Amino acid sequence: MTNKTKQHIFFVDDEPKIREVVSETIEQLGVKVSCFASAVDCLEQLGSQRCDLLITDVKMPEMDGMELLAKAKRLAPWLPVLIITGYGDIPMAVTAIKAGAVDFIEKPLDKKSFLWKVKSILQQNTFDDSYIGKPLTESEMRVLKLIISGKGNKEIAYLLHRSVRTIEVHRSHLMRKLDVDNVVDLVKRVAMMGLVELPAKQKRDNANQDAEKHQ
Repeated sequence: MTNKTKQHIFFVDDEPKIREVVSETIEQLGVKVSCFASAVDCLEQLGSQRCDLLITDVKMPEMDGMELLAKAKRLAPWLPVLIITGYGDIPMAVTAIKAGAVDFIEKPLDKKSFLWKVKSILQQNTFDDSYIGKPLTESEMRVLKLIISGKGNKEIAYLLHRSVRTIEVHRSHLMRKLDVDNVVDLVKRVAMMGLVELPAKQKRDNANQDAEKHQ
C-alpha cells in the first residue's frame, strides 16, 4: 500500500499510555494512526481529515464514546466506528451497535484479535474515489433531504434559491461521497446509515424491494 492510499485510523482514549500502546499496535498494519485524548479533539479533525476507521473508548470525561459515535455518524455517516468497552459494559456496547457502531471489543485488548478485527473492518471500507469518506457539507445535507423527499433538481433549486447547475453539482458530490450512482441506491444507503428520516412510503417501497429479492 502506497503512502497515497494509506488508510487513516482515528483512535480516542483519555489515557496516554493506552494511546501509545494501541497506536504502536495498529501501525503494524501499515496504516496511519492519529490519536486523540478527547472526543472533542477528534471531532474537530474529523471534519477536515479523511478517516477510514474511528476507534473509541466508551468511558471518557466531558464527552463519552457513545456521544462521539452519534456526532461522528452525523458528520460522516459512512464512517465505521469500533467501540472499546470495559468489563460489564456489554449492554452499552449493544446499544452502540444499534446506534451505528460497526462492532465492539472488550478490554483488556487481545492484540491478535484486535488487529484481526481492525484489518477486517478496513478491508470492507476500502475506497478508491477520493470523494468517498469525506463529510457531507451543510448544503449537500439539505439537498440530500430534498432528494429523499422526492424532489427533482429544478424543484430543489427553487426551494433553496440556487441554480439548477449548483444543485446538480451538490447532487453529484453527495452521491460520490456516499458511493452510489442512482437514487434507489442512494435511498437504501441513507436508510442503512440512518442519515435522514425516510418518508413512510419510501420505507414501504424499500421493504417491498428487499422482500422481492429474497423470494
